[in-house]
Amino acid sequence: MTNLVEAIAKSLVAKPDEVVVTEVEDGNSSVIKLKVAPDDMGKVIGKQGRIAKAIRTVVKAAAIRQNKRVTVEIVED
Repeated sequence: MTNLVEAIAKSLVAKPDEVVVTEVEDGNSSVIKLKVAPDDMGKVIGKQGRIAKAIRTVVKAAAIRQNKRVTVEIVED
């Protein structure tokens, strides 16, 4: 799952080497934390949060196929 989020995020931002994706697992559910450069934050969130919502939708669809619950959080520094 982290590879998927990382690939999507790196394709969106201007500084792909500053993309950091971590996963915290808790049984059947996990939280994926996405961290990008401060000036790339708007590109990942998008207008009215549309891109962030799309990323979450894609990840949830992939997680359902593996019978997991996944949450994507975009974190600031």
